Amino acid sequence: MQLRTALKNPTVALGHYTITFIQDMGRIALFFLKGFLLIFSIPLQINKVLQQIYFIGMKSIFVICLTGGFTGMVLGLQGYYLLVKYGSTGVLGSAVALSLIREMGPVLTAIMVIARGGSAMAAEIGIMRISEQIDALETMDIDPIRFLVSPRIAAALISFPLLTALFDVVGILGGYLTGSVLLGLNPGLYFTRVETSVAMVDVTGGFVKSLVFAVIVVSICCYQGFYTHTRAEFGAKGVSQSTTSAVVLSCVLVLIADYALTTFLL
Repeated sequence: MQLRTALKNPTVALGHYTITFIQDMGRIALFFLKGFLLIFSIPLQINKVLQQIYFIGMKSIFVICLTGGFTGMVLGLQGYYLLVKYGSTGVLGSAVALSLIREMGPVLTAIMVIARGGSAMAAEIGIMRISEQIDALETMDIDPIRFLVSPRIAAALISFPLLTALFDVVGILGGYLTGSVLLGLNPGLYFTRVETSVAMVDVTGGFVKSLVFAVIVVSICCYQGFYTHTRAEFGAKGVSQSTTSAVVLSCVLVLIADYALTTFLL
């Protein structure tokens, strides 16, 4: 009752929610660290990791290709009509490739995986929590974080860079389809610009972002599902709240991390 009264003061409410957010980020970081270290515990869970690679990576290929293709096509279309005003349509390949590799590829890949795989992870682990399956694992002296979270962390760290690379390649081809096939830009000029403008540092920066996004997504989604029982609502409604929180928080932190990483990598 006293807390509710105090939270009516905007300054107190801001401080309370800020401290709570920082505490939650610390808990998520420790949760990820434990899960990451348990990846290397013996015996290795290779089969579980492969299952999660299939779930996170293979099952996301279609949506990644679809999103990457149309993103590249839109970039090619918008870039062409912007550059034609300045007589610089020859640099369209550079504009599309660098936009995808540096920024849009890692970010949109992460958001698509959050929508398809992250929400499923949060819901699956949340249902296991409310149905007492996690409690059963603890009763059998099986570490639930090692059993449920560590394979997902390993799979995400492997899958995210590969999906990002696929997104970039399909997006560049989408830009070629719009710029060269539909609008008549010289195909040789387009791919020459792609080749000469993209440096290894750009590719490396994109992969670094994808790894950081993998950590953010899998940590938050697994954490939200794992601690579903700590929410005010119980049962199916608690799982829905955890899943929603996982998706929203993951997307927001991916965008924040993208800005921070871009500042350091430029």
